[in-house]
This record gives sequence, structure tokens and C-alpha cells, in this order.
Amino acid sequence: MSGASFASDNHAGVHPDVMAAIVEANVGPAPAYGEDPWTARAEGLLRREFGADAGVFIVFNGTGANVVGLQAMMRPFEAVVCASTAHINVDECGAPERFLGSKLIDVATPDGKLTPDLVEQAVWGVGDQHHVQARVVSITQSTEMGTVYTVEEIRVLADLAHGLGMLLHLDGARIANAAVSLGVGLGELAREGDVDVLSFGATKNGALAAEAVVVLRSELAVSAPYVRKQSMQLASKMRYASAQFVALLEDGLWRRNAAHANAMATRLAAGVREEPGVRLGLPVQANGLFPMLDPDVTARIQERYPFYVWDEGTGQVRWMTSWATSVEDVDGFVAHVREVTAAGPSSAPTMAE
Repeated sequence: MSGASFASDNHAGVHPDVMAAIVEANVGPAPAYGEDPWTARAEGLLRREFGADAGVFIVFNGTGANVVGLQAMMRPFEAVVCASTAHINVDECGAPERFLGSKLIDVATPDGKLTPDLVEQAVWGVGDQHHVQARVVSITQSTEMGTVYTVEEIRVLADLAHGLGMLLHLDGARIANAAVSLGVGLGELAREGDVDVLSFGATKNGALAAEAVVVLRSELAVSAPYVRKQSMQLASKMRYASAQFVALLEDGLWRRNAAHANAMATRLAAGVREEPGVRLGLPVQANGLFPMLDPDVTARIQERYPFYVWDEGTGQVRWMTSWATSVEDVDGFVAHVREVTAAGPSSAPTMAE
């Protein structure tokens, strides 16, 4: 098995500058529960990105960030409209439903992106006491399929949601990769898109157990501190998570990390695009590829490199790059893919032979 992994950007370690920030924060005592100077600095930097009036709540992980953000937006008889591939729908073990008591209305999409038409079709039974009431539209940026919403696409969804008396939530586990792909700042993406609540994912961007809920609609921020505590996402020694945001945001490390991850995905796509056994399908817009492979080809590549089979029915797999993926990692992976596809079908003997 190779030392490189293309399974997840969560497989990457902590960026050295972020790790150094954690170590530097580990000096002497400091007030608990976010009353420390590192948290004050981190919150200030996040407000520099998202706006001076943004509510900022640092949490442990992405699922926690989504649960806290959504819980601040809705009541148990209300529902969330999301893509069927959304992380909140398929990869959080039912956490939103369990802790919010709310229904997720999942919508099939061709590329992981909701559209106004898809949302409108999912919103019905308004005012009928027998039906859950759609309250939140939740999108992921970049999506679980590696695609990216433009700022205008987000704004159109926000306008629709607000016109229907709903709110817009953005799962930003890879918001850094999306912002770099679009050539915009974090705040521009959120503010111009008129997002109400979002998560800013630091973990996939080089951090360790550090995410933030950012509330851009002031009335929703009132309950967020209590929701965070009740959701078991309030860190006592918060300075260690906060120091990581300082390292990422102070001089643009978040952007450099995301730009590198995206560039490695682009390089990987270019390297395998012409291979006859690889069908890329979806555009490569951030740091993920979702090609179609024959199962035999997948199995032989996985003998050396770890990655996930995304859809066993279609043969779709997922290849992810990260801030830590090197040019040598990508070129070695491409060479192995070419070697496997050039060899043709497996020559393993059949039972008849």
C-alpha cells in the first residue's frame, strides 16, 4: 500500500503551522469556554471574513456544526430540504433528525446541487397541520459530488427560500476549496449569496477537530450559545481549537491550502482524462474527482492506493486531494492508474480453468 491516500482530505495530517499554533497556545493557564485571548482573536478574524455582525461559535466537528447551525434555525415540526447526497442526509448517522427532531426532505440531483425548481417541488403542504413545514434549504459548498455553486446560484436559492418564508443553510466543510475555485473571499461567497447560517470547515483545510458555526442573521444567534452547549459542542479548553483558526486566517493559509488541494485535483484529472478505462463524468471544480471505473480496475488500483467506491451500482469512485497531497503523490497515482488500465481485464484464472 502506498503512503499516499486519495480516499479523503480527512486523511491528511495537521498543517505544520496549525500544529505550531496549538503548541504555542499550550503555555500556562487560560480562561475556559472561549473566554481566552485565542478565541477572541479567532472570532475577530472570522468576523473580518464574514462581517462585523456575524455570530461565531467554534465547535469540534462538521456534524456538530451542522446540528448546531440547523437547530438554531428551526423547530421540531419543521423540515430541511437538501440534496439526497448531502452529508446531513447520508453521512451523519441520522444526527440532524435525532437531535433536531426534524425531517430531512432529500431531493435527487444530477450533480449534488439543488436548483430552485427542485426546491419548489419539495415544498408542499404549507400551513397544513398534517405535514412538516419546510423551513430550511441546506446546500453544501463544495458539494459532496465535487461541484461548486456559483455565488449567483446561491443567491437565487436564498431569494427563493426567503420568498417562501424559509432560511438558507450552507454546510461549508469545504468552503475554502469552493471560494478558491470561484476566486472569491469567504465573506463574499456568504454575504453576496445571502446565506443565513453556515459552517466553516477547518478540519479538511489542515486543522484538528476545529469547525465554526457562523450566523449571519442576528436573531438566530440569540439561541446559538445554548444550542452549542446542549449539543455537547462547547469546548472547555477552546483555546486549542481557536488557535488553529488564527493560524489559518491570519495570513491566508486557508486559501493557500485550498488552492493547493484544488490544483492537485486538476493535475490528477488532466493525467487520467484520456485513459480509456476512466470516465470522469462530473466537472472537477474543487478537490474531488468522481470517475466511473470497472470494478476490476478499481480493485487493482486499491491494492496500492486507498480510495472509496462511491456507487457500487455504477462503478463510480471518489478520489480526493488535500493540502498535503504532493505532485509526486499525484504523478505516482496517475502512473499506477495508467499501468492498471493498460493491462486490460484481470488475468486471474477462472474456476473453469
